[in-house]
Amino acid sequence: MIRSRDNEKLKLVRKLHERRWRDKLGLFFVEGEDLVKAGLDRGFEQVELLIAGENVEPALLAEVSTLAHPPRVIGVFRKRESAERGGVALALWHVSDPGNVGALVRSADAFGAGVMLSEGCADPFGPKALRAAMGSTFRVPFPDFDLRDAVALVAEGGEPLEALDLGRYSTIVLGSEREGLPDELLERCEARATIPVESVESLNVAMAGTIALYERAVRSRRSRRRR
Repeated sequence: MIRSRDNEKLKLVRKLHERRWRDKLGLFFVEGEDLVKAGLDRGFEQVELLIAGENVEPALLAEVSTLAHPPRVIGVFRKRESAERGGVALALWHVSDPGNVGALVRSADAFGAGVMLSEGCADPFGPKALRAAMGSTFRVPFPDFDLRDAVALVAEGGEPLEALDLGRYSTIVLGSEREGLPDELLERCEARATIPVESVESLNVAMAGTIALYERAVRSRRSRRRR
């Protein structure tokens, strides 16, 4: 039973609160039975498992938790290498809010897509992003960032999303919440699309990405039925 806050396992979890240590060690931690189970179900290597009342004092586990109501379980897992590029993918450019990154990972999981992250994006293996993804982080591939067959989703100035042949593009590019996509990146994309909205200036990036994935998935299913 761990009874000291100076225990090395607790120190490790504290380190993993910081992205620089997650990147350096190739590890991350998850909080709660559901996320631990999701990692194990997908075959991720579990490095540590801390269970309140079984192998660690509950108060000490609460100290290293990021949650207002500490979980009973914290698991430490090893990251995997970047996946090979498969089919459809979201390409996120400087999406810095971890909640949005996590929500987009969850949407990608729902529609069978991968997620590619540029430098400047929030860490999908950070606590807030992991919670927002609700286990999808363990199932979604994370290939290296590239812009092959790309359509850029922009707040204005693009072709209406419903009028675009989304099946031609395997990459949907989304920009930062404040600045959008820079001109030099837009020039590398084959097309630009806009989701027409009323009363508001633009949609949240996670909502926009989800709509685009849904539209593409629906049209792909319709196309297969017509064959």
